Amino acid sequence: MMPFDGGLVGTANGTLVLSVAAAALYLPTTARPASWRRLAAKTAGVALLAVLSLAVGGPWLLTLALVLSALGDACLAREGEGAFMAGLASFLGVHLAYAVLFAGAGSAALFAGEPWRPLVALGLAAFAGLFYKRLHPVLPAALVVPVAVYVLAILAMGVAALFLPAPLVIVGAVLFMASDAILGAERFLLAEASAHRLWSRPAVWVLYYAGQLAIVLGVLLA
Repeated sequence: MMPFDGGLVGTANGTLVLSVAAAALYLPTTARPASWRRLAAKTAGVALLAVLSLAVGGPWLLTLALVLSALGDACLAREGEGAFMAGLASFLGVHLAYAVLFAGAGSAALFAGEPWRPLVALGLAAFAGLFYKRLHPVLPAALVVPVAVYVLAILAMGVAALFLPAPLVIVGAVLFMASDAILGAERFLLAEASAHRLWSRPAVWVLYYAGQLAIVLGVLLA
């Protein structure tokens, strides 16, 4: 893998800058109605991270996860149940790809040798279980199983990150989990007119993009 510093070509550095700029441009539009312009801004941020990973020879699972993330972003930028389900399926693939990537590069000895890692894993598992328990009564019958599978997949990603010696990846995975939790609460627990939506929508985006960026930098710097 090409190192992410002086050895990185100028084009890749420019791609990173454009990705951050696209993410920043999307942030003020999080509460706006669906449109092609909004969809393009939302999709560009992580799509450009996929281009970056490809340009510097990042792991193929990292590039795949970012491509699926951009596809999921495009789906969730649209309205309707079909778009939501397509986005859910895309991000299920993202979490599974990340989990396999992290597990393959991780160390069981490192995980077992530092007590804070199993403790964080237990905390993540407890949070995921409690959150799903809170969601379960309000989920439509058709989503009970898909959401349970999704929660298990993102938990697997978070725990797998704890096997890595890369703090940025761990931080990124936790931020990604937090973003998904807020998004789930927003969709299934908050009333449409809730004042909490004023902060939840931008929070989801900031945590999500920051998590993806941290994972990308953590993997490429390893």
